[in-house]
Amino acid sequence: MSKPAVLKQIPAQAIAVENFKPYGQLIVPSEDGKVYDNTDAVLNLSNGIPRFYIMRLEQKGRKFHQITRHNRCTQCLGSLNGKDWFMAVCPPSISAEPDISKMSAFRIRGDCFIKLEVGTWHAGPYFDHEVVDFYNLELSDTNLVDHFTHNFLAKDNLEFEICNPQKQNKTHFLL
Repeated sequence: MSKPAVLKQIPAQAIAVENFKPYGQLIVPSEDGKVYDNTDAVLNLSNGIPRFYIMRLEQKGRKFHQITRHNRCTQCLGSLNGKDWFMAVCPPSISAEPDISKMSAFRIRGDCFIKLEVGTWHAGPYFDHEVVDFYNLELSDTNLVDHFTHNFLAKDNLEFEICNPQKQNKTHFLL
């Protein structure tokens, strides 16, 4: 008989430009006509045909035991209709496994999006709403040829749960 999985909780922190840097970029609204600079998403979509689409996801809780990365492109994700959401991430590494000591979880408000750096491990999006539509920018074949998944349950008997230790308001989102 196998032992029950160990459940580790990861507190979600409010996403900010600085605390998300190890994983990618936080992109927030800017004025029309702003000149391109380092606050814009720096994309790597040169290894194939870009795919920009809307994916509809149903609420499935905040527990996970798998984490994925893409080594050929950056990926951008954002929710539609101003809905907040959560994402767990580990920084890119040359290792075939994520470094769980560097795993973080973020609460992402609905008026911005994230760009995941090439190779960033990620689990999510997760959310508390019944259904959320997300826009997703990646390569057309990302989910076929550039989808590397690590299964914590099979390898380490681990599960994770993103928790929201306290209700955070908009003033906690620092830029």
